[in-house]
Amino acid sequence: MKGIMIQGTASSVGKSLIATVLCRLFYEEGFRVAPFKAQNVTHHFYINTNGEKIAKSQAIQARAANTEPSVLMNPTSLAFGSCQSEVNVFGKPDGAFSRNSKSVYEGWITAIQSSLHQLEKQYDLLVLEGAGSPVELNLKERDVSNMKTAELADVPVLLVADIQKGGVFASIAGTLALLEPEEMERVKGIIINKFHGDKAQFQDGISLIEQISQLPVLGVLPHTVHCMKEEDDAVLLADNSQANTSNLPTDEEIDHLTQKMKRHLNWDRILEIAEQWDKQ
Repeated sequence: MKGIMIQGTASSVGKSLIATVLCRLFYEEGFRVAPFKAQNVTHHFYINTNGEKIAKSQAIQARAANTEPSVLMNPTSLAFGSCQSEVNVFGKPDGAFSRNSKSVYEGWITAIQSSLHQLEKQYDLLVLEGAGSPVELNLKERDVSNMKTAELADVPVLLVADIQKGGVFASIAGTLALLEPEEMERVKGIIINKFHGDKAQFQDGISLIEQISQLPVLGVLPHTVHCMKEEDDAVLLADNSQANTSNLPTDEEIDHLTQKMKRHLNWDRILEIAEQWDKQ
């Protein structure tokens, strides 16, 4: 399938917002586009008329893509507790589980594969979002959200790093160094997020990142484009309650965010990466 995946060097680097904008941009290009996040760890949900729930961030991304939110877009989610996590599969509670349960992991993979297969029939292109970092090595065997999803969907990856926190060079270099060679082959560009200051003064930094990573920097996004708040890997408004569509951002808000962010992205190159991946 055609698609592109946004992964990050850490949690809260801006993956959800960027995926939201890409959903709107691909929709504007004429694609039937859907968001996808294999697993979201959150306490903030969108609940549909059937009582099924998905992460609120995917509901917002669906609105950006001008399509209906579906449990296929977020087939599994977790709400962490002190000893166990509450599991939702296809929008319904699936009990609690031990983090070491192999059968639960296998069930997630089945749900993810089924969702991707069904979405491929309905849409032209997917905008996928990872969770946290793809190189949490102690968790990687059971990480379904990042490179495992990229492999199942067979899509290229853009890596997002938050420069506001500092250490952006090390976070990019370290993440790439810890990827397996076949995973690294999927990564096609870097996006620097939450930049403060004059981008013209950061050209040396861009050159260094491209030299270190051997990848193009496809965007330097200023911190001022973040008109929606991001918590727990979910794009949220001021109201963090469980929500229906009345609590989601309006088309005007999404358009405003999209136009602000697009000015700082190499959109033509991102579009090319998504369209041509299956030819590589």
